[in-house]
Amino acid sequence: MKPTSLLATLARRTLLAAAVAAAAGLVAGCASVGPRADATPPVIFVHGNGDHAALWKTPLWRFESNGWPRDRLLAIDMPNPTARSDDTRPQPGRSSAAEQAQVLAAAVERMLTSTGAAKVVLVANSRGGNTVRNYIQNFGGAAKVSHAVLGGTPNHGVWADPARTPNNEFNGAGPFLQGLNAPKGPNGDEVTPGVRWMTLRSDNNDKYAQPDGRWIGQPGVPSNVTAEGPALKGALNVVLPGRDHREVSYHAEAFVKTYEFITGKPPRTTSIEPETSVVLDGLVGAPGPGGPTNLPLAGATVEVFAVDADTGARRGAALHKQTVGSDGRWGPMATTPTQPLEFVVTAAGQPTLHVYRSPFPRSSSVVNFRPEALSADDRAAKAVVILKRPRGYFGVPRDHVEFDGRVPASGIPPGVAGVDSSRMRLLVAPGRPVTAHFRSGGIDERVVGAAWPVKDNRVTLIELHH
Repeated sequence: MKPTSLLATLARRTLLAAAVAAAAGLVAGCASVGPRADATPPVIFVHGNGDHAALWKTPLWRFESNGWPRDRLLAIDMPNPTARSDDTRPQPGRSSAAEQAQVLAAAVERMLTSTGAAKVVLVANSRGGNTVRNYIQNFGGAAKVSHAVLGGTPNHGVWADPARTPNNEFNGAGPFLQGLNAPKGPNGDEVTPGVRWMTLRSDNNDKYAQPDGRWIGQPGVPSNVTAEGPALKGALNVVLPGRDHREVSYHAEAFVKTYEFITGKPPRTTSIEPETSVVLDGLVGAPGPGGPTNLPLAGATVEVFAVDADTGARRGAALHKQTVGSDGRWGPMATTPTQPLEFVVTAAGQPTLHVYRSPFPRSSSVVNFRPEALSADDRAAKAVVILKRPRGYFGVPRDHVEFDGRVPASGIPPGVAGVDSSRMRLLVAPGRPVTAHFRSGGIDERVVGAAWPVKDNRVTLIELHH
Protein backbone atom coordinates (compact mmCIF):
# COMPACT_ATOMS: atom_id res chain seq x y z
CA MET A 1 0.00 0.00 0.00
CA LYS A 2 1.40 3.38 -0.99
CA PRO A 3 1.75 6.12 1.70
CA THR A 4 -0.66 8.33 -0.24
CA SER A 5 -3.25 5.57 -0.20
CA LEU A 6 -2.93 5.17 3.58
CA LEU A 7 -3.26 8.92 4.02
CA ALA A 8 -6.36 8.92 1.84
CA THR A 9 -7.84 6.14 3.96
CA LEU A 10 -7.26 8.09 7.16
CA ALA A 11 -8.74 11.22 5.59
CA ARG A 12 -11.80 9.29 4.44
CA ARG A 13 -12.29 7.83 7.91
CA THR A 14 -12.21 11.36 9.34
CA LEU A 15 -14.86 12.49 6.85
CA LEU A 16 -16.97 9.44 7.70
CA ALA A 17 -16.78 10.20 11.43
CA ALA A 18 -17.76 13.81 10.76
CA ALA A 19 -20.73 12.72 8.66
CA VAL A 20 -21.99 10.46 11.43
CA ALA A 21 -21.62 13.16 14.06
CA ALA A 22 -23.44 15.68 11.88
CA ALA A 23 -26.28 13.27 11.15
CA ALA A 24 -26.84 11.93 14.64
CA GLY A 25 -24.88 13.94 17.18
CA LEU A 26 -24.28 10.70 19.04
CA VAL A 27 -20.55 10.17 18.83
CA ALA A 28 -19.79 12.86 21.40
CA GLY A 29 -22.62 11.64 23.58
CA CYS A 30 -21.23 8.11 23.52
CA ALA A 31 -17.76 9.37 24.38
CA SER A 32 -19.09 11.26 27.39
CA VAL A 33 -19.80 8.04 29.24
CA GLY A 34 -16.48 6.39 28.40
CA PRO A 35 -12.84 7.03 29.23
CA ARG A 36 -11.30 10.48 28.88
CA ALA A 37 -9.44 11.33 25.65
CA ASP A 38 -6.08 11.05 27.42
CA ALA A 39 -7.02 7.51 28.41
CA THR A 40 -7.71 6.46 24.82
CA PRO A 41 -4.45 5.83 22.97
CA PRO A 42 -4.69 5.23 19.22
CA VAL A 43 -5.32 1.55 18.43
CA ILE A 44 -4.37 -0.08 15.13
CA PHE A 45 -5.86 -3.47 14.29
CA VAL A 46 -4.00 -5.93 12.03
CA HIS A 47 -5.85 -8.82 10.38
CA GLY A 48 -4.59 -12.31 9.64
CA ASN A 49 -3.45 -14.33 6.64
CA GLY A 50 -5.68 -13.79 3.60
CA ASP A 51 -8.09 -11.64 5.61
CA HIS A 52 -9.10 -7.98 5.58
CA ALA A 53 -9.93 -5.10 7.89
CA ALA A 54 -13.65 -5.89 8.02
CA LEU A 55 -13.03 -8.69 10.50
CA TRP A 56 -12.37 -6.01 13.15
CA LYS A 57 -15.84 -4.47 12.72
CA THR A 58 -17.34 -5.77 15.97
CA PRO A 59 -14.28 -5.01 18.16
CA LEU A 60 -14.27 -1.49 16.69
CA TRP A 61 -17.95 -1.13 17.59
CA ARG A 62 -17.29 -2.31 21.15
CA PHE A 63 -14.44 0.16 21.63
CA GLU A 64 -16.67 2.95 20.29
CA SER A 65 -19.52 1.86 22.57
CA ASN A 66 -17.16 2.39 25.49
CA GLY A 67 -16.37 5.93 24.37
CA TRP A 68 -13.22 5.38 22.32
CA PRO A 69 -13.00 8.14 19.68
CA ARG A 70 -13.55 6.78 16.21
CA ASP A 71 -10.56 8.69 14.84
CA ARG A 72 -8.30 6.82 17.28
CA LEU A 73 -9.30 3.41 15.95
CA LEU A 74 -7.91 2.11 12.66
CA ALA A 75 -8.23 -1.34 11.08
CA ILE A 76 -5.81 -1.59 8.16
CA ASP A 77 -6.07 -3.63 4.97
CA MET A 78 -2.87 -5.38 3.93
CA PRO A 79 -2.70 -5.08 0.10
CA ASN A 80 -1.66 -8.71 -0.52
CA PRO A 81 -2.62 -10.42 2.72
CA THR A 82 -1.54 -13.99 1.97
CA ALA A 83 1.95 -15.14 2.99
CA ARG A 84 4.44 -16.49 0.47
CA SER A 85 5.10 -20.21 0.45
CA ASP A 86 8.78 -19.31 0.83
CA ASP A 87 9.28 -15.92 2.47
CA THR A 88 12.58 -15.39 0.64
CA ARG A 89 11.13 -15.82 -2.86
CA PRO A 90 8.74 -13.41 -4.61
CA GLN A 91 5.36 -14.93 -5.35
CA PRO A 92 2.68 -13.16 -7.44
CA GLY A 93 -0.14 -11.73 -5.34
CA ARG A 94 1.48 -12.66 -2.03
CA SER A 95 3.52 -10.74 0.52
CA SER A 96 6.69 -11.25 2.50
CA ALA A 97 6.92 -10.72 6.24
CA ALA A 98 9.01 -7.60 5.59
CA GLU A 99 6.41 -6.12 3.21
CA GLN A 100 3.71 -6.59 5.82
CA ALA A 101 5.84 -4.87 8.47
CA GLN A 102 6.50 -1.93 6.15
CA VAL A 103 2.77 -1.41 5.56
CA LEU A 104 2.19 -1.46 9.32
CA ALA A 105 5.08 0.98 9.90
CA ALA A 106 3.52 3.46 7.47
CA ALA A 107 0.13 3.16 9.17
CA VAL A 108 1.67 3.77 12.59
CA GLU A 109 3.45 6.92 11.38
CA ARG A 110 0.26 8.35 9.95
CA MET A 111 -1.75 7.53 13.05
CA LEU A 112 0.84 9.20 15.28
CA THR A 113 0.83 12.25 13.02
CA SER A 114 -2.96 12.53 12.82
CA THR A 115 -3.53 12.11 16.58
CA GLY A 116 -0.40 13.73 18.03
CA ALA A 117 0.05 10.68 20.26
CA ALA A 118 3.51 9.46 21.28
CA LYS A 119 2.70 5.76 20.95
CA VAL A 120 0.04 3.44 19.58
CA VAL A 121 -1.51 0.16 20.68
CA LEU A 122 -1.34 -2.72 18.20
CA VAL A 123 -3.99 -5.47 18.25
CA ALA A 124 -3.57 -8.40 15.86
CA ASN A 125 -5.02 -11.73 14.87
CA SER A 126 -3.05 -14.73 13.53
CA ARG A 127 -0.50 -13.66 10.89
CA GLY A 128 -1.10 -10.08 11.93
CA GLY A 129 0.73 -10.93 15.13
CA ASN A 130 3.78 -11.99 13.12
CA THR A 131 3.64 -8.59 11.45
CA VAL A 132 3.37 -6.77 14.79
CA ARG A 133 6.29 -8.68 16.30
CA ASN A 134 8.44 -8.18 13.21
CA TYR A 135 7.67 -4.44 13.09
CA ILE A 136 8.45 -3.95 16.77
CA GLN A 137 11.63 -6.06 16.77
CA ASN A 138 13.11 -5.28 13.36
CA PHE A 139 11.50 -2.12 11.93
CA GLY A 140 11.81 0.42 14.75
CA GLY A 141 8.42 -0.15 16.32
CA ALA A 142 9.59 -0.66 19.90
CA ALA A 143 9.80 3.11 20.46
CA LYS A 144 6.34 3.74 19.01
CA VAL A 145 4.19 1.00 20.57
CA SER A 146 2.98 0.88 24.18
CA HIS A 147 0.92 -2.36 24.10
CA ALA A 148 0.71 -5.31 21.72
CA VAL A 149 -2.14 -7.84 21.80
CA LEU A 150 -1.74 -11.02 19.74
CA GLY A 151 -4.80 -13.22 19.29
CA GLY A 152 -4.27 -16.73 17.95
CA THR A 153 -0.86 -15.83 16.54
CA PRO A 154 1.14 -19.00 15.74
CA ASN A 155 4.16 -17.68 17.62
CA HIS A 156 5.81 -21.10 17.61
CA GLY A 157 4.49 -22.10 14.22
CA VAL A 158 1.55 -23.82 12.62
CA TRP A 159 4.09 -26.59 12.28
CA ALA A 160 7.70 -26.86 13.41
CA ASP A 161 9.88 -28.93 11.12
CA PRO A 162 13.23 -27.69 9.72
CA ALA A 163 12.89 -30.06 6.76
CA ARG A 164 9.46 -28.84 5.62
CA THR A 165 9.53 -25.52 3.73
CA PRO A 166 12.00 -24.04 6.23
CA ASN A 167 11.58 -20.48 4.92
CA ASN A 168 7.83 -20.44 5.36
CA GLU A 169 6.69 -17.71 7.75
CA PHE A 170 4.59 -20.21 9.73
CA ASN A 171 7.30 -22.80 10.31
CA GLY A 172 8.24 -22.67 13.99
CA ALA A 173 11.60 -24.26 13.18
CA GLY A 174 12.33 -21.76 10.40
CA PRO A 175 14.55 -18.68 10.54
CA PHE A 176 11.72 -16.12 10.71
CA LEU A 177 10.04 -17.39 13.88
CA GLN A 178 13.31 -18.59 15.37
CA GLY A 179 14.59 -15.03 15.01
CA LEU A 180 11.50 -13.50 16.61
CA ASN A 181 11.63 -15.99 19.47
CA ALA A 182 15.35 -15.63 20.19
CA PRO A 183 15.92 -14.93 23.93
CA LYS A 184 15.98 -11.24 24.89
CA GLY A 185 16.90 -9.45 28.10
CA PRO A 186 18.07 -10.90 31.41
CA ASN A 187 15.13 -13.35 31.61
CA GLY A 188 15.54 -14.71 28.10
CA ASP A 189 12.11 -13.43 27.06
CA GLU A 190 10.71 -14.08 23.59
CA VAL A 191 9.14 -10.61 23.36
CA THR A 192 10.87 -7.32 22.58
CA PRO A 193 11.53 -5.27 25.74
CA GLY A 194 9.88 -1.88 26.25
CA VAL A 195 6.42 -2.94 25.03
CA ARG A 196 3.69 -4.53 27.14
CA TRP A 197 2.64 -7.82 25.53
CA MET A 198 -0.45 -10.00 25.84
CA THR A 199 -1.33 -13.18 23.96
CA LEU A 200 -4.86 -14.58 23.70
CA ARG A 201 -5.28 -18.25 22.82
CA SER A 202 -7.71 -21.11 22.95
CA ASP A 203 -7.36 -24.07 25.30
CA ASN A 204 -7.70 -26.67 22.51
CA ASN A 205 -10.04 -25.28 19.83
CA ASP A 206 -7.58 -23.35 17.62
CA LYS A 207 -7.26 -25.15 14.27
CA TYR A 208 -3.71 -23.84 13.83
CA ALA A 209 -2.48 -24.90 17.26
CA GLN A 210 -3.07 -28.63 17.03
CA PRO A 211 -0.60 -31.52 17.51
CA ASP A 212 -1.97 -33.27 14.41
CA GLY A 213 -1.52 -31.81 10.92
CA ARG A 214 -5.14 -32.32 9.84
CA TRP A 215 -5.91 -28.63 9.37
CA ILE A 216 -2.76 -27.99 7.34
CA GLY A 217 -3.39 -30.83 4.93
CA GLN A 218 -1.37 -33.55 6.71
CA PRO A 219 -3.75 -35.64 8.80
CA GLY A 220 -1.96 -38.09 11.06
CA VAL A 221 1.37 -36.24 10.76
CA PRO A 222 2.66 -34.59 13.96
CA SER A 223 2.83 -30.79 13.64
CA ASN A 224 5.23 -30.46 16.59
CA VAL A 225 3.14 -27.63 18.01
CA THR A 226 0.52 -27.63 20.77
CA ALA A 227 -2.34 -25.49 22.02
CA GLU A 228 0.25 -23.47 23.94
CA GLY A 229 1.98 -22.42 20.71
CA PRO A 230 0.59 -18.85 20.71
CA ALA A 231 1.95 -18.14 24.22
CA LEU A 232 5.20 -16.17 24.58
CA LYS A 233 7.70 -15.98 27.41
CA GLY A 234 7.60 -12.46 28.80
CA ALA A 235 3.98 -11.78 27.80
CA LEU A 236 0.76 -11.93 29.76
CA ASN A 237 -0.63 -15.19 28.35
CA VAL A 238 -4.41 -15.52 28.57
CA VAL A 239 -6.51 -18.57 27.70
CA LEU A 240 -10.09 -18.17 26.42
CA PRO A 241 -11.55 -21.68 26.85
CA GLY A 242 -13.49 -23.04 23.89
CA ARG A 243 -12.82 -20.07 21.62
CA ASP A 244 -11.50 -20.72 18.12
CA HIS A 245 -8.65 -19.28 16.07
CA ARG A 246 -10.56 -16.11 15.17
CA GLU A 247 -12.76 -15.74 18.22
CA VAL A 248 -9.67 -15.21 20.40
CA SER A 249 -9.48 -11.81 18.67
CA TYR A 250 -13.01 -10.95 17.56
CA HIS A 251 -15.28 -12.35 20.27
CA ALA A 252 -16.66 -10.16 23.10
CA GLU A 253 -14.54 -12.15 25.58
CA ALA A 254 -11.40 -11.16 23.66
CA PHE A 255 -12.53 -7.52 23.66
CA VAL A 256 -12.86 -7.57 27.47
CA LYS A 257 -9.32 -8.90 27.94
CA THR A 258 -7.93 -6.44 25.40
CA TYR A 259 -9.71 -3.44 26.91
CA GLU A 260 -8.59 -4.37 30.42
CA PHE A 261 -5.00 -4.84 29.26
CA ILE A 262 -4.90 -1.40 27.63
CA THR A 263 -6.80 0.60 30.25
CA GLY A 264 -6.30 -1.33 33.49
CA LYS A 265 -10.05 -1.64 34.07
CA PRO A 266 -12.99 -3.59 32.63
CA PRO A 267 -15.13 -2.04 29.88
CA ARG A 268 -18.36 -0.33 30.86
CA THR A 269 -20.23 -2.59 28.44
CA THR A 270 -19.63 -5.45 26.04
CA SER A 271 -22.79 -4.57 24.13
CA ILE A 272 -22.70 -2.83 20.77
CA GLU A 273 -24.70 0.31 21.40
CA PRO A 274 -26.72 1.49 18.39
CA GLU A 275 -26.58 4.91 16.78
CA THR A 276 -29.75 6.51 15.44
CA SER A 277 -28.06 7.28 12.12
CA VAL A 278 -25.58 4.91 10.51
CA VAL A 279 -23.05 5.65 7.74
CA LEU A 280 -21.41 2.72 5.93
CA ASP A 281 -18.41 2.51 3.63
CA GLY A 282 -15.77 -0.04 2.72
CA LEU A 283 -13.45 -1.58 0.18
CA VAL A 284 -14.22 -3.79 -2.80
CA GLY A 285 -11.13 -5.98 -3.11
CA ALA A 286 -9.84 -7.50 -6.32
CA PRO A 287 -9.03 -11.19 -6.85
CA GLY A 288 -5.35 -11.92 -7.37
CA PRO A 289 -3.03 -14.64 -8.66
CA GLY A 290 -1.94 -15.68 -5.17
CA GLY A 291 -5.29 -15.51 -3.41
CA PRO A 292 -7.68 -12.74 -2.38
CA THR A 293 -6.28 -9.21 -2.22
CA ASN A 294 -7.23 -5.93 -0.61
CA LEU A 295 -6.29 -4.02 -3.74
CA PRO A 296 -9.07 -1.90 -5.27
CA LEU A 297 -11.46 -3.51 -7.73
CA ALA A 298 -11.97 -0.29 -9.69
CA GLY A 299 -15.00 -0.26 -11.96
CA ALA A 300 -17.09 -2.53 -9.76
CA THR A 301 -20.59 -1.30 -8.94
CA VAL A 302 -22.26 -1.60 -5.54
CA GLU A 303 -26.00 -1.23 -5.05
CA VAL A 304 -27.66 -1.40 -1.63
CA PHE A 305 -31.29 -2.32 -1.00
CA ALA A 306 -33.44 -2.40 2.12
CA VAL A 307 -34.91 -5.89 2.55
CA ASP A 308 -37.59 -7.55 4.61
CA ALA A 309 -36.13 -9.31 7.65
CA ASP A 310 -38.38 -12.36 7.26
CA THR A 311 -38.22 -12.92 3.50
CA GLY A 312 -35.14 -11.12 2.16
CA ALA A 313 -37.41 -9.41 -0.40
CA ARG A 314 -36.44 -5.91 -1.45
CA ARG A 315 -38.34 -2.93 -0.12
CA GLY A 316 -38.27 -0.42 -2.93
CA ALA A 317 -35.55 1.00 -5.12
CA ALA A 318 -31.84 1.03 -4.31
CA LEU A 319 -30.83 3.15 -1.32
CA HIS A 320 -27.39 3.66 -2.80
CA LYS A 321 -25.51 2.95 -6.01
CA GLN A 322 -21.89 3.76 -6.77
CA THR A 323 -19.19 2.74 -9.18
CA VAL A 324 -15.95 2.01 -7.36
CA GLY A 325 -13.03 4.28 -8.20
CA SER A 326 -9.27 3.87 -7.92
CA ASP A 327 -9.41 3.89 -4.12
CA GLY A 328 -11.69 0.82 -4.06
CA ARG A 329 -14.32 2.51 -1.89
CA TRP A 330 -18.03 1.99 -2.52
CA GLY A 331 -19.59 4.49 -0.06
CA PRO A 332 -20.43 6.34 2.06
CA MET A 333 -24.16 5.70 2.43
CA ALA A 334 -26.64 6.40 5.20
CA THR A 335 -29.02 3.86 6.74
CA THR A 336 -30.69 3.07 10.06
CA PRO A 337 -29.62 0.64 12.82
CA THR A 338 -32.68 -1.58 12.33
CA GLN A 339 -32.70 -2.11 8.58
CA PRO A 340 -31.51 -5.43 7.07
CA LEU A 341 -29.64 -4.86 3.83
CA GLU A 342 -28.79 -6.51 0.52
CA PHE A 343 -25.56 -5.42 -1.17
CA VAL A 344 -25.18 -6.21 -4.88
CA VAL A 345 -21.60 -6.20 -6.17
CA THR A 346 -21.16 -6.31 -9.95
CA ALA A 347 -17.74 -6.45 -11.62
CA ALA A 348 -16.50 -7.40 -15.07
CA GLY A 349 -15.45 -11.04 -15.27
CA GLN A 350 -16.98 -11.91 -11.88
CA PRO A 351 -20.33 -13.41 -10.86
CA THR A 352 -22.77 -10.82 -9.52
CA LEU A 353 -22.66 -11.11 -5.74
CA HIS A 354 -25.79 -10.62 -3.58
CA VAL A 355 -24.76 -10.13 0.05
CA TYR A 356 -27.39 -10.23 2.82
CA ARG A 357 -26.57 -8.76 6.23
CA SER A 358 -28.30 -8.17 9.56
CA PRO A 359 -28.94 -4.51 10.43
CA PHE A 360 -25.79 -2.49 11.16
CA PRO A 361 -26.23 -1.01 14.64
CA ARG A 362 -23.33 1.43 14.20
CA SER A 363 -21.43 3.16 11.43
CA SER A 364 -18.52 1.35 9.84
CA SER A 365 -15.87 2.19 7.24
CA VAL A 366 -14.80 -1.46 6.91
CA VAL A 367 -17.82 -3.01 5.18
CA ASN A 368 -15.63 -4.83 2.69
CA PHE A 369 -16.52 -7.10 -0.22
CA ARG A 370 -14.68 -9.65 -2.32
CA PRO A 371 -15.90 -11.54 -5.40
CA GLU A 372 -17.08 -15.14 -5.02
CA ALA A 373 -16.22 -17.62 -7.77
CA LEU A 374 -18.59 -20.25 -9.18
CA SER A 375 -17.16 -23.71 -9.82
CA ALA A 376 -18.28 -26.19 -12.45
CA ASP A 377 -20.31 -28.01 -9.79
CA ASP A 378 -21.90 -24.71 -8.77
CA ARG A 379 -22.92 -23.98 -12.34
CA ALA A 380 -24.76 -27.30 -12.53
CA ALA A 381 -27.11 -26.04 -9.79
CA LYS A 382 -30.09 -23.70 -10.08
CA ALA A 383 -28.77 -21.41 -7.34
CA VAL A 384 -25.80 -21.25 -4.98
CA VAL A 385 -26.11 -19.78 -1.48
CA ILE A 386 -23.10 -19.39 0.84
CA LEU A 387 -23.21 -18.83 4.59
CA LYS A 388 -20.11 -17.16 6.09
CA ARG A 389 -18.96 -16.34 9.59
CA PRO A 390 -15.84 -14.17 9.07
CA ARG A 391 -15.15 -13.43 12.76
CA GLY A 392 -15.17 -17.02 13.92
CA TYR A 393 -15.38 -20.61 12.79
CA PHE A 394 -18.31 -22.97 13.00
CA GLY A 395 -17.91 -25.70 15.60
CA VAL A 396 -20.22 -28.67 16.16
CA PRO A 397 -21.63 -29.43 18.69
CA ARG A 398 -20.50 -26.14 20.26
CA ASP A 399 -22.63 -24.05 17.89
CA HIS A 400 -26.16 -24.25 16.54
CA VAL A 401 -25.74 -23.66 12.79
CA GLU A 402 -28.96 -23.90 10.79
CA PHE A 403 -28.88 -23.22 7.05
CA ASP A 404 -32.08 -23.54 5.03
CA GLY A 405 -33.49 -25.86 7.68
CA ARG A 406 -30.48 -28.14 7.84
CA VAL A 407 -28.81 -28.61 11.24
CA PRO A 408 -25.88 -28.60 11.26
CA ALA A 409 -25.24 -26.80 8.00
CA SER A 410 -23.49 -28.73 5.27
CA GLY A 411 -19.71 -29.10 5.28
CA ILE A 412 -19.17 -28.44 8.98
CA PRO A 413 -17.31 -31.35 10.59
CA PRO A 414 -17.62 -32.12 14.31
CA GLY A 415 -14.80 -31.33 16.70
CA VAL A 416 -12.34 -28.47 16.39
CA ALA A 417 -13.96 -25.35 14.93
CA GLY A 418 -12.22 -25.10 11.59
CA VAL A 419 -14.49 -23.90 8.76
CA ASP A 420 -16.07 -20.47 8.40
CA SER A 421 -18.53 -21.16 5.59
CA SER A 422 -21.19 -23.54 4.34
CA ARG A 423 -22.07 -23.79 0.63
CA MET A 424 -25.47 -24.93 -0.57
CA ARG A 425 -26.36 -25.80 -4.16
CA LEU A 426 -30.09 -25.61 -4.83
CA LEU A 427 -31.49 -27.91 -7.49
CA VAL A 428 -34.94 -26.33 -7.51
CA ALA A 429 -36.00 -23.00 -8.99
CA PRO A 430 -34.29 -20.01 -7.35
CA GLY A 431 -36.06 -16.96 -5.98
CA ARG A 432 -37.22 -18.33 -2.65
CA PRO A 433 -36.01 -17.14 0.78
CA VAL A 434 -33.11 -18.97 2.45
CA THR A 435 -32.69 -18.62 6.21
CA ALA A 436 -29.45 -18.88 8.18
CA HIS A 437 -29.49 -19.07 11.97
CA PHE A 438 -26.41 -19.06 14.19
CA ARG A 439 -26.56 -19.43 17.96
CA SER A 440 -23.58 -19.88 20.29
CA GLY A 441 -22.33 -18.51 23.61
CA GLY A 442 -24.72 -15.58 23.88
CA ILE A 443 -24.77 -14.90 20.12
CA ASP A 444 -28.11 -15.33 18.35
CA GLU A 445 -28.15 -14.07 14.75
CA ARG A 446 -30.68 -14.86 12.03
CA VAL A 447 -30.37 -13.61 8.44
CA VAL A 448 -32.67 -14.28 5.48
CA GLY A 449 -31.49 -13.94 1.90
CA ALA A 450 -32.91 -14.71 -1.52
CA ALA A 451 -31.53 -17.39 -3.84
CA TRP A 452 -30.48 -15.89 -7.19
CA PRO A 453 -30.17 -17.91 -10.43
CA VAL A 454 -26.78 -19.29 -11.41
CA LYS A 455 -27.81 -19.15 -15.07
CA ASP A 456 -27.63 -15.36 -14.77
CA ASN A 457 -24.13 -15.63 -13.27
CA ARG A 458 -25.30 -14.74 -9.77
CA VAL A 459 -24.40 -16.06 -6.31
CA THR A 460 -25.90 -15.35 -2.87
CA LEU A 461 -23.82 -14.75 0.26
CA ILE A 462 -25.35 -14.57 3.75
CA GLU A 463 -22.76 -13.02 6.05
CA LEU A 464 -22.98 -12.97 9.84
CA HIS A 465 -21.90 -10.04 11.99
CA HIS A 466 -20.90 -12.26 14.93
